[in-house]
Amino acid sequence: MDEEEILISALAHWSYCPRQCALIHVEELFEENVFTVRGVLAHERVHRGQVVVEDGVRVARGLPIWSERLRIVGVADVVEFRPTGPYPVEHKVDRSSARHAQLQLCAQALCLEEMFGQPVPFGAVFIHSTRRRVEVALDAALRAETEAAIQQVRTLLASGTLPPAPNDARCRTCAQRDQCLPMAVGEPERLRAFQRELFRPEG
Repeated sequence: MDEEEILISALAHWSYCPRQCALIHVEELFEENVFTVRGVLAHERVHRGQVVVEDGVRVARGLPIWSERLRIVGVADVVEFRPTGPYPVEHKVDRSSARHAQLQLCAQALCLEEMFGQPVPFGAVFIHSTRRRVEVALDAALRAETEAAIQQVRTLLASGTLPPAPNDARCRTCAQRDQCLPMAVGEPERLRAFQRELFRPEG
């Protein structure tokens, strides 16, 4: 195939902010902040590459996954191999990051279906801050949205360009803020306001 493989994690970045996705996966710029460090710590245990049996169910952690059809690759945090088939569980730090995990989770399910030849109708997002799972129905609508997102991410990465900065509430907690400079490259009216404030005379 002549299409480049893309990382499944890029879907979560793209879902949060296309510019963040491009900064990380095109410009290869990635900075840590308190939020990303929390994410790394939350994933330490699940990315050990272990296969164990828990309550009679085989559980794989840090499982490499891929889809030849969609040309995507990644690592699933946790996959439970239940009698009904594989059940992916994506780990996120809190509810705010969990909102952007559904495309990532669905992409994992599409990989698992292709790899193991079994349907994956459901998965879950485990939220570390609450120690709870939120089950996600991997229905036709989410699958179509995920496949469309994969193509949009592939187009974005192939273009080699940075989308405009959103310059909104997302920017306050984004680890890429210093590389992105949303106040400097945001929409024109906000840029002008920023410039007026920056060069306002003292007194």
